[in-house]
Amino acid sequence: MSTTYAYKVRDSTGKFVEGKVDAASEAAVADKLRTMGYHPLEVKATNTGMQREVNIGFRKRVKLKDLAVFSRQFATMIDAGLTMLRGLTILSEQAENPELGRVLKLVRQDVEAGQSLSSAFARHPDAFPKLMVSMTRAGEAGGFLDVAMRQIADNFEAEVKLRSKIKAAMTYPVVVFVLAILMCVGMLVFVVPVFEGMFADLGGELPLPTQMLVVLSQAMRFLLPGLIVLTVAGMVAWRRYGKTARVRKVVDPLKLRMPVFGKLFSKIALARFARNLGTLLSSGVPILQSLDIVAETTGTTVIARALEDVRESVRRGESIAGPLAGHEVFPPMVVQMVASGEETGAIDQMLQKIAEFYDGEVEATTEALTALIEPLMIAFLGGIVGSMIIALYMPIFKVFELIG
Repeated sequence: MSTTYAYKVRDSTGKFVEGKVDAASEAAVADKLRTMGYHPLEVKATNTGMQREVNIGFRKRVKLKDLAVFSRQFATMIDAGLTMLRGLTILSEQAENPELGRVLKLVRQDVEAGQSLSSAFARHPDAFPKLMVSMTRAGEAGGFLDVAMRQIADNFEAEVKLRSKIKAAMTYPVVVFVLAILMCVGMLVFVVPVFEGMFADLGGELPLPTQMLVVLSQAMRFLLPGLIVLTVAGMVAWRRYGKTARVRKVVDPLKLRMPVFGKLFSKIALARFARNLGTLLSSGVPILQSLDIVAETTGTTVIARALEDVRESVRRGESIAGPLAGHEVFPPMVVQMVASGEETGAIDQMLQKIAEFYDGEVEATTEALTALIEPLMIAFLGGIVGSMIIALYMPIFKVFELIG
């Protein structure tokens, strides 16, 4: 029984060609294409029903942790004398993330067809970030690809560790806040109406807190569907527009001014800025290209705008530290260390020290926030639920007083 396969090939002139063909297996398709003078790049079965559509819809993403493991393993293989193609073959077969394995097979095909590794990476921007592509290109040009891959692994491992610290600081308050909302909505929708019937039978005037709770309960029955729709619509809109330049120009400065988490977000952004710029410069990536990449990877438009001034300063042959001093997000210590690195010719090493310092600051801040937030959130949750319970039982206490 034959199956329809979609294929991507390169012809004798180097042009990409796509098409479909019926065959018994992928190997038969590849053999047929080779006899036609094509170089097969990708052969896969077309959609064969609901199962394949579901698999495509929930395709697993390539994470930084996967790239860190791949980079370190690939560097070790190159250091051990394995060819690039052999290393890519082994790693594509052993990848725990199926999406990374699929992409690495395509990268291997491109490299086998004569492309450089960095160019093959650049063809898959969803899997390989610009920082990795640029560092790989610099490693290829300088003949130290294994060193570049190790630097990529170090950078991504540090970023993964930084993200885990952010999650540790944010998870607890977010979970407690969501639970508080769900408990309040649940009580207003399901519990208060039961007590409302009891209050009607008791007669008399309800205390003011109980009246407010009953009004909220009655309103919630009509508002809840609208709130659910607005919440879902807001989440969809944020996923679609949350990373656009117009939204980030408003949101990013507000994040850095938040009362509790503003300093944490600022330290995270500085750690990313210093680590990414230091890694790129130590890998031999040109300074202007490095600044462009770092502006996209710090996660905040505040630093991106500062780096625009730095680029203009570098183009004029001036310093990096000068423009940084004009932006509040960069503390005087950072500006002085960058200036010192420029004077000594070791700016990449100085940036790595800055990154290490702020990594430690982020860790200390997250620990302090966790210790502070836990009792506050418990008190917050207890206060809301306790207030509602007291408001519900106040009429009953009043009845007992009247009976006594």
